[in-house]
Amino acid sequence: MNVFEKRRNNAVYLNPPTLNGVTADIHITERGSDWLWAAFSMFALTTILILVAAYRKPARDRAFHYITAAITLVATIAYYSMASDLGFAITQVEFVRGSSLVSGRLRQIWYVRYIDWVITTPLLLLDILLTAGLPWPRILFVMLVDEVMIITGLVGSLTPSRYKWGYFTFGCAAMLYIFFTLIGPARRNAKLLGDDVYRAFLLTGVWTLGLWTLYPIAWGVSDGGNVISPDSEMVFYGVLDVLAKIGFSGILLWAHRNIDPARLGAAIRTHSAAEEALVGNGKNGHGIAGHHNGHGTAAGTAGHGTEGAVHA
Repeated sequence: MNVFEKRRNNAVYLNPPTLNGVTADIHITERGSDWLWAAFSMFALTTILILVAAYRKPARDRAFHYITAAITLVATIAYYSMASDLGFAITQVEFVRGSSLVSGRLRQIWYVRYIDWVITTPLLLLDILLTAGLPWPRILFVMLVDEVMIITGLVGSLTPSRYKWGYFTFGCAAMLYIFFTLIGPARRNAKLLGDDVYRAFLLTGVWTLGLWTLYPIAWGVSDGGNVISPDSEMVFYGVLDVLAKIGFSGILLWAHRNIDPARLGAAIRTHSAAEEALVGNGKNGHGIAGHHNGHGTAAGTAGHGTEGAVHA
């Protein structure tokens, strides 16, 4: 074999679109798999670059690097699965089309994509909402609403009847709540933290909102309406994912380059920092030796016991 001969992508032949003896009529081809391998490579490379950049920062300042690296790492595995023609279910379509690209009744539905999203989209929001300095209860609730958005999308994609559009509506309602939070409370809070933080929030927030509005359209013409072929679906979602994750990561880390995470409550408490805090507290009478709720003799250096009155 000529070593310079182009090797063929055999993924769709080694892993055919068949489950339990049932073969999908509407499935990706070698061209779709080629694009997915390209996207996989982009996500893998980005993950490595983010981790390298993280270890060039002090340990306490790596929170946003770790979150964004987790986003691209999960996407790397998801795109590896889809490029390999794995991680799918087969569902009967609601709308049977006449086009040869989507002819038939059984379509591949990629549940691995939704597994990716149910992990990565809350992390994307965590990046943005930490930047805005929102309180943790609000952040956690928004992340939960985001998971509702993704799970209803998955259930709708696996529903063969028109009831799938009910799940689609639930998902869109959840997305609107997320948008409301970003445009309202999060934006107002970010503005109070300084111009640099507000700028970082606007860059990442507007970028995310603009791209996320296109996802329901992609769902409607693929999993929902069976309008475009799975190859086109992969390109549509793939371009959105690359921009929404790789593009987002670059914008976020660049915007945060001169922002101290401690201002946002996002500094990582390292072992050395914890030791320094312990020593400092000990000097103030709150260390290990002097901690008895500030009322016993051992806590005298805090100024609460009998000896404290002497040292005050």
